[in-house]
Amino acid sequence: MKIMSFKPGHDGTIAALDVSAAELICSYEAEKDSFPRYSTINPMTILEAAGRLDAIPDIIAVGGWETGFRHDPVGYSGIAQGSDVVGERMIFGRKVHFYSSTHERSHIWGSYGMSPFPTGMPCYVLIWEGWFGDFYEIDEYLQVVHRGKVMAKPGDKYAFLYALADPKFILPKGPPRIEDAGKVMALCAYGQTGSSDRDEQGLIDFLLPSDQSPLSKEDLRNSPYYNIGVTHQKFTNLAKRVSDAIFDSFHTFAKKNLTKGFPLLIAGGCGLNCEWNRRWVETNLFSDVFIPPCTNDTGSAIGSAVDAMRHFTGNAKIKWNVYSGQPFIFDEIDRTGLEVHPLDYSEVASALLGDKVIGWVQGNCEIGPRALGNRSILAAPFSTATHERLNRIKNREGFRPIAPVCLEEDVALHFDLARPSPYMLLFQKVLDSRLRAVTHVDGTARAQTVSQEQNPRLFQLLTSFKAKSGVGVLCNTSLNFNGTGFINRTSDLLAYARAAGLDGFVINDAFYLLKEAHLTPSSGQKKTA
Repeated sequence: MKIMSFKPGHDGTIAALDVSAAELICSYEAEKDSFPRYSTINPMTILEAAGRLDAIPDIIAVGGWETGFRHDPVGYSGIAQGSDVVGERMIFGRKVHFYSSTHERSHIWGSYGMSPFPTGMPCYVLIWEGWFGDFYEIDEYLQVVHRGKVMAKPGDKYAFLYALADPKFILPKGPPRIEDAGKVMALCAYGQTGSSDRDEQGLIDFLLPSDQSPLSKEDLRNSPYYNIGVTHQKFTNLAKRVSDAIFDSFHTFAKKNLTKGFPLLIAGGCGLNCEWNRRWVETNLFSDVFIPPCTNDTGSAIGSAVDAMRHFTGNAKIKWNVYSGQPFIFDEIDRTGLEVHPLDYSEVASALLGDKVIGWVQGNCEIGPRALGNRSILAAPFSTATHERLNRIKNREGFRPIAPVCLEEDVALHFDLARPSPYMLLFQKVLDSRLRAVTHVDGTARAQTVSQEQNPRLFQLLTSFKAKSGVGVLCNTSLNFNGTGFINRTSDLLAYARAAGLDGFVINDAFYLLKEAHLTPSSGQKKTA
């Protein structure tokens, strides 16, 4: 039995489950293959996802979306009876089961289904995103109880800060830009420590209790933060204070009301906030904390599929692999100006140590928004000049940090991290002063850890780089045109390499080097641990 599930709206995604094996077959995100970020489902995504199945699926699942859309009977919110719809549909002449449940439920069951905890273990769930700011409890019988709303729209409030300070954001009233939340996370690191001053507290007191949707920038025209500029010290201080205030609101509720020590599952776009994730781990309120790599809406199709599987079979746990996205497409390219070498990990490691910047493509792309070693740009981690070059390549603001990828076995040598972080979802303090390219202004990094089992090819490259440099760490940022999802075909990758200034790229077993970037002996000396 197969389920195909659809997530409408932004971050459109199609997922497929094999019910008999309780296993994720694939999760295809509409933005991947260089479509605009946060795209809705497009025809190519549907065709590609359908191609992964060998027959018409037995169950079609659709996640709920905008409540006001008259053809969506379940809508965005709800976990009680009536928040799902069960029926039948004709698909290509075959009658199939149809299941639809709310967007809220997709977050709950996506995080539960992907979590490593055994069936029957009760869990708490936190959904915090653009709309929800709520806690739930799932008991041993898979019954969901709403434990309380802490705050409306925490994600929108967080992202709104950037719009308030950014003179380029000119809409008088409109939703914040989805991408701005990540920029606020980067800017919080520039904020000075200390208590809130009068201006900061006034903004916090206005913002956090508000139910207004969307927030209006023009309502704050007289605010000292209105169009102040996002890198102004007064604004970065504010960002840090608001970030702390949002987290503290949720932490205070959890400390008072979630007292059974169950594991915590985190879902929603705020689950991409690595500082908050680290703080949840350090509260010691929960026996463990799990955040899926697709914690934002990119995981909602998986969640709707798990909810459908739970309805029809009683099982809500799945096996999955983070590299379950689209396979790479080999199309025709003009090889003029390219040297092609068989993949030699030592050769690539030497190129990286010689300050080359290399695209890295292996197998299927990763699910979720973070580059986890199958659609990455890699570089040596030692130089601030490398950090600056990578942000120029990515066409990103200079205040944005570059993430490291590290051998899991060596993580404690370089970062104050006592647990694996395979999905790049936790902040750590950098302990190794050599890692200047990946150390943010506050001394933190957002490391991905890699084991041989998890990603054997990236593990081998890190091992080869460590043999030459003494350090099993590389810069790792996403391989994409600015404003689009991961690059997923040869022609796009070559065009990007030439336009953005990559020195070369690896696709599976081949190393492509742009001739103007000939391999040279390593410019760096062997580093000692």
